[in-house]
Amino acid sequence: MSRLPGALNKLPLPIIGSPLFIISNPKLVIAQCKAGVVGAMPALNARPASQLDEWLAEITEALAAHNKANPDKPAAPFAINQIVHKSNDRLEHDMEMCVKYKVPIYITSLGAREDINAAAHSYGGVVLHDIINNKFARKAIEKGADGLVAVAAGAGGHAGVKSPFALIQEIRQWFDGPLALSGAISTGGAVLAAQAMGADFAYIGSAFIATDEARAADAYKQAIVDGNSDDIVYSSLFTGVHGNYLAPSIRAAGMDPENLPDGDVKTMNFGGGEGSKSKAWKDIWGCGQGIGAVSKVQPAADFVEQLKREYHDARQRVCA
Repeated sequence: MSRLPGALNKLPLPIIGSPLFIISNPKLVIAQCKAGVVGAMPALNARPASQLDEWLAEITEALAAHNKANPDKPAAPFAINQIVHKSNDRLEHDMEMCVKYKVPIYITSLGAREDINAAAHSYGGVVLHDIINNKFARKAIEKGADGLVAVAAGAGGHAGVKSPFALIQEIRQWFDGPLALSGAISTGGAVLAAQAMGADFAYIGSAFIATDEARAADAYKQAIVDGNSDDIVYSSLFTGVHGNYLAPSIRAAGMDPENLPDGDVKTMNFGGGEGSKSKAWKDIWGCGQGIGAVSKVQPAADFVEQLKREYHDARQRVCA
């Protein structure tokens, strides 16, 4: 296994809940952490920007209270996703808030910056950076990230196209630090498989959309339950960067999922206001290919317990 910093060491389950744009909120993050997995949310989900202060206070206070009441079963740490893209005009403000509350884990996306890593490291925070190939992985570590999230083919959101087998083996040829794998992981067996190929953690997002705490429309949650990998469309139209989306939401918007034009990366915009980027992700539902394993909407804690049972069952099968 990797050299793991304190915030990622001895987790009850080797799972990080991926930060879901618009959908993740304190309620979901707290539920995930209490259940024993790293809960995460994008800083940009707090709108207006002043709400981030309130949300970070809510999360830190709730987890501290839980740990005090349950010293034998403390919560997993939480993570905040920072979009390090030039259009994110809130980044400086959001980092100030995160440093104020000493956020234990950062997940950075769409750009690696040494100053962001240094701010996290100033008090012992850990930075994991999203990457879709080995080239970007090297750049992220060179700029001071502590670990990586390998976003392989089949992941929700801005997914890559690399096979997880290829991506993990290439990274492990030179990097022995924290490594999470993202891409169609929705079962405990898949969590074990991620570890078997060299990752330390499974990075699970789409399956958490179908939980009671997720801030998603009921129709979105039901589409996760009803859908499978055949319902996922890979397109650059909506943000300018290729990502995976649910075909039913594209049809509902009056478009043909099988005949979508290419998008323009110049249209990508993570500005702090309620702009078109937020609207695109509200109306067009991001989703990964692993949803065929999701059979119902349930509390996040129940889903984590399901993952735990499946994980231990898978270990027993392999050991046998």
